[in-house]
Amino acid sequence: MKRLFKNANIITHEGDILYHQDVLVEHGLITKVGSQLEAEAEIEDCTGKFLAPGFCAMHVHSPMNIFKGIAEDVHIDEWFNEEIWPYESKMTEEDIYWGAKLACAEMLNNGITVFADHYFKSDVIAKACIECGIKADIAYTIFGFGGNCDEELKLAESFVKEFKDHPLINGRMGPHSPYLCSKEVLKKIVEKAKELECGIHIHVSETDRQVKESKEKYDGQTPFAVLAECGGFEVPCIVGHGLWVEEEDLKYYNETTCTAISPKTYLKLGMGKGQLWKYGSQMNLVSGNDGCASSNSIDVLEQIRLFALLGKWEDQAKQYTLREMWKILMNGHRYLNFNSGKIEAGYSADFNLFDLSLCSTSPNYNPLAAILYSVQPAAHITDTIVCGKFVKKDGKMLLDEKEISQQASRCAKEIYVRGKGKSELHF
Repeated sequence: MKRLFKNANIITHEGDILYHQDVLVEHGLITKVGSQLEAEAEIEDCTGKFLAPGFCAMHVHSPMNIFKGIAEDVHIDEWFNEEIWPYESKMTEEDIYWGAKLACAEMLNNGITVFADHYFKSDVIAKACIECGIKADIAYTIFGFGGNCDEELKLAESFVKEFKDHPLINGRMGPHSPYLCSKEVLKKIVEKAKELECGIHIHVSETDRQVKESKEKYDGQTPFAVLAECGGFEVPCIVGHGLWVEEEDLKYYNETTCTAISPKTYLKLGMGKGQLWKYGSQMNLVSGNDGCASSNSIDVLEQIRLFALLGKWEDQAKQYTLREMWKILMNGHRYLNFNSGKIEAGYSADFNLFDLSLCSTSPNYNPLAAILYSVQPAAHITDTIVCGKFVKKDGKMLLDEKEISQQASRCAKEIYVRGKGKSELHF
């Protein structure tokens, strides 16, 4: 179907505003952008609305939506070792499916059209994503228990091959971290990623303690240095967090490496300020989110607001500008293989329409300021389009949200009944 979005105010990936523009969409692609376009197409009147590329969440654990609110007011060590990993050890595929579907619905409602996931049972997550109509780059998590990753590696390889060239799903390798995966395991995973011509997605330098323990174990090497020795930066690499990056680690960054930031998690779990605000300009920052067991929402606008405000807090009000923060929101698209992130001919028709005329965003002196500091995405994003198809229209989600919520709530009750198991992992 052809659709012509008429008279929209376009916000480009760079943060420029182009007023009174038309966007023609054919077969899921943007084919023309300009003023006063004419075409035999279904007309969508966008008068007064702002049209922008869909948001990108670059570090998500989507099934963990099933654990939203389950582990509150605890330090990160307790959070992992005494709460989350014991509960995860008894998860079922049904928990993963409905948790992922709950996450997809929340993301689409918040204008996220593509995300990078990191979890096990990737095939179950992919099924949920396809049914919801959202794009997902899914890293099959590999823990390398006991120094052996062969079985996990086979499953990850099968997943990557199965979804190669899929319009909505991309697969990659997901080594958990340098503190859980040995160097031997990391090297095997990287070699497999090279063979499959895919990337990796990995947690690196999340806490100060991780860095100290890595230096003690590996003769002064930081987690970044360990990953570099194993070839991790020789393939496209999404770094989850990198909160405690050190200056010497910056040399490992290249054009295919990015760092997905999730400041809400750092604040909530007492992880400290780290070095992101000191070295972020050299780290190819993109917006992450982490899982809802820690962040309690999947809202990249909230994450970027916190990042900007924490940066401005200590007498840096002129830094962390609107355009810089907008570019972090948009940058994630560059590191994925979905041809998204720009309102230009030839790009996938993945975008949002904003109504900034509501009381909470009026008066509208600056659209970027309205979106970055005032918008409530579920309320202000009236329409979300993925591959030219509406997944949210006129403020209403086209998914059956009631069923998703009910099924997820049922799974949550069963999780409590089953209780905690014994995890082989230790943070």
